[in-house]
Amino acid sequence: MKTIKADIVIIGAGSGGLSLAAGAAQMGAHVVLFEGSAMGGDCLNSGCVPSKALLAAGKAAHNAHSKANFGVHVADTKIDFAAAKDYVDTVIGTIAPHDSVARFTSLGVTVISEFARFKTAHIVVSDTYEVTAKYIVIATGSTASVPPISGLDSVPYYTNETIFTDHDKPDHLVIIGGGPIGIEMAQAHCRLGVKVTIIEALAVMARDDQELVSILKNQLINEGVTIIEGAGVTKITQTTNSVAQNNENINVQLADGQVLHASHLLVAAGRRPALERLDLDAAGIKHNRAGIITDERLRANKKHIFAIGDVAGRQQFTHIAGYHAGIVIRNILFKLPAKIDDKAIPWVTYCDPELAHVGLTTDEAHARFGADRIRVLKAPLSGNDRAIAESRTEGMVKVITHKKGHILGASILAPNAGEMILAWAVAITAGQKIGTMASVIAPYPTYGDASKRAAGSFFTDKLFSPRMRRIVQFLMKF
Repeated sequence: MKTIKADIVIIGAGSGGLSLAAGAAQMGAHVVLFEGSAMGGDCLNSGCVPSKALLAAGKAAHNAHSKANFGVHVADTKIDFAAAKDYVDTVIGTIAPHDSVARFTSLGVTVISEFARFKTAHIVVSDTYEVTAKYIVIATGSTASVPPISGLDSVPYYTNETIFTDHDKPDHLVIIGGGPIGIEMAQAHCRLGVKVTIIEALAVMARDDQELVSILKNQLINEGVTIIEGAGVTKITQTTNSVAQNNENINVQLADGQVLHASHLLVAAGRRPALERLDLDAAGIKHNRAGIITDERLRANKKHIFAIGDVAGRQQFTHIAGYHAGIVIRNILFKLPAKIDDKAIPWVTYCDPELAHVGLTTDEAHARFGADRIRVLKAPLSGNDRAIAESRTEGMVKVITHKKGHILGASILAPNAGEMILAWAVAITAGQKIGTMASVIAPYPTYGDASKRAAGSFFTDKLFSPRMRRIVQFLMKF
């Protein structure tokens, strides 16, 4: 077994691990990076990148259909499902060199293409290496959570880790789970000509603003997606293809007695931290079902061991993993007690229209400050000239503020809502009041102008009140 001494060992080459490795190595630290699977982790290979590529293919198919209200009439659109999956592969292949072993080796990182586990609190081992390090960072990410449904283990099913590699078009895709992954995959497949049903035991997109979710649900239903809420899956069986119709040989039984027949299943029931291979007990590292237990500096109970990204038991987003990497760099390399700040963490579901959020929700704001101290500002896209021009009026900007004007949160349902939410994330991070957003000069016509209109509505009651009319009438005498 080969032995190495390093400043920092990083376990996992996903978004967080790669960001940390690149930054630390280029600033002079001796970094060893372990990755037993594909470089780039879930995001590049089975998450953010392939899902957005498939959504783009679905959007292209959707936009290719006739748009009679624009005076555009198109002949029947041919959808080549396998070619759409080829496009996904091409996108992954285009980005992969940026995350490759060769690139990170050129940056000065020692990359070991093996799975790693703890031997002691300071020693990490793999099949052929033993590395002793001053600091160790766990960045193993997460994996698909599979619910304990009777019969599920006896039938074939997709997770996000397998659905992008199958180039065969499903006849009827039943998706278990109505969160972001389920919603995105439902719309992408529906637009590519697949019959799609979403099953959600509770409510779809439960953590997002339900007024905006309702609009999104109507959009998906209008496009052909079937959504079943409030009825979980209790049992799954499989019949022979000779008996099944349209290859729908997977039988999905619901708690309300319904039985659905699917050709393919996608399990999109959340994520769980990838801890199994680490042998955390050998290092005495505390953890629970959510992941590694960390403090605000992302340190485990062993203060030289850090956890970042999905495995850290906090929000599971790629951009959070990158943010965590920056926090750890400041702690390890510069000895600064940098802490995470989660008051302005944005998230986006990349359906069409996109659904984005940052900060507090209405319910969270009410719970923290009291409903009588909260203002909810709205700007429906039905009043936005760009949305009207493009016939995309299904959506809204919704902002939550304190009655004194402090911006607490924002939710947006709109084309490119993920781009629009950045302005609100900046405002919340900087502690800006709503007047700052109201006074911004927004280019016209843009969807972003709806953010300015929502902000301006904070002042409507005061500006157009009887008292203001009396003041103006008095001033006009001079």
